[in-house]
Amino acid sequence: MRRPILSRRQLLGGALAGAGAAALAGCAPNVGPADRTTLQFWHLLSGGDGITMAELLDGINDSQDDFFVRPTVLAWGTPYYTKLAMAGSGGRAPEVAVMHASRVPGYVPGGLLDPWELDRLAEVDLDESTFTGPMWENSIVNGQLYSVPLDAHPFIMMYNTDICEQAGVLESDGTITRPDSPDRFVELCESIVDVTGGNALSFGFLGDGAQLWRLFYTLYAQHGHLMEFPDGGEAVIDDDAFVNSLELMSRLVDGTIASTRADYDSAVAGFSTGQTGLFFTGVWELPTMVGAGLPLDATTIPTLYGTPATYADSHSLVLPHQLDPDPEAREHTYEFVSELLKSSFSWAEAGHIPAYLPIVDSPEYDELLPQANYADAADQLVYDPAAWFTGSGANFTNDVGQILQSTVTAGDGFEGALEDFRSLVNSILASPNPVDPEGAEQV
Repeated sequence: MRRPILSRRQLLGGALAGAGAAALAGCAPNVGPADRTTLQFWHLLSGGDGITMAELLDGINDSQDDFFVRPTVLAWGTPYYTKLAMAGSGGRAPEVAVMHASRVPGYVPGGLLDPWELDRLAEVDLDESTFTGPMWENSIVNGQLYSVPLDAHPFIMMYNTDICEQAGVLESDGTITRPDSPDRFVELCESIVDVTGGNALSFGFLGDGAQLWRLFYTLYAQHGHLMEFPDGGEAVIDDDAFVNSLELMSRLVDGTIASTRADYDSAVAGFSTGQTGLFFTGVWELPTMVGAGLPLDATTIPTLYGTPATYADSHSLVLPHQLDPDPEAREHTYEFVSELLKSSFSWAEAGHIPAYLPIVDSPEYDELLPQANYADAADQLVYDPAAWFTGSGANFTNDVGQILQSTVTAGDGFEGALEDFRSLVNSILASPNPVDPEGAEQV
């Protein structure tokens, strides 16, 4: 017997029908108070972020009697995004969900998300003027707003002020010197090595493609270039920026400036116990370092190639596709998102840069340290190249990490890594988006 010819879109639909009951059993709608409209809210926030979000939701639920937000927390990464795709494909999704902004472009072509209506957002005091340019612009896909950013969580540099003071790399105002070239940054690190007697920099990268990519793309973008991954085309990559960035990463991971064998956990441990003076990490590690009692400050990674750029992603709020959205619930969803953004100062306390500008521009935020010292990152954010296969939690960073790690640790083969990277991206670009019914091939 011949197998039936199915499109990838049909396969996704089949997955929903066949596995949906099992996969979503723990996500079935729960009913809120009888006199309120219940809004189902899916997110993937755990740990400290999850606790903060729960507190925000409690505050919103307690502050009014019109709607009740019912959260469902799902496992971070592939499990979450698979279930969200399945729900959107079936048109029976929650009223609102959190997505990493970098994942949104891959979900729009398949009709898995509904766009936000600008007029309705304006009615709840949200528009382009309430967000920084990079956050707002990154939320536009095909001319429509498909995500409302809650924050930016950039890749930054934390530093131990005691160690850096002993190394003579602090300015008169107590902030760290900001070198403007790779050579000067290496010199700064060497001054810190003289104090620590070990490494200057904690950077956990072994087996961690995401960490490698965050630093690499920060340095790449500082050359004044961004990569482009056009559907069905070929990757646009600046060769010199690619090779230069890898060369600097290899200079840093030399066993002296930074360990050649550091994974994520050992890098956290090294900095939190005062063994190193610098730490390349995401803002989400700020609570850990504050809790360790370090003499701590933080800033964006210095601009070493001329163009200020900071790799980041954003937790964003999206409208998963519903076949027949309830008008009242949809109206309250806009109200909920507005209230969440307006009450997100506690989100800043956890380290993230709030997307809502009135909070970032407030006197209270200016006094929030060290967060206020890297708030300028919001104006120089660089997100993943827009493509269906990029973004936080995607397999792409794991594949790229294998290419980057081997050449960074070997200290050579940079041109070969460039060609391997280009080949990888072009091979993926030649494949259709599996959730795009118009681009799906027959299998």
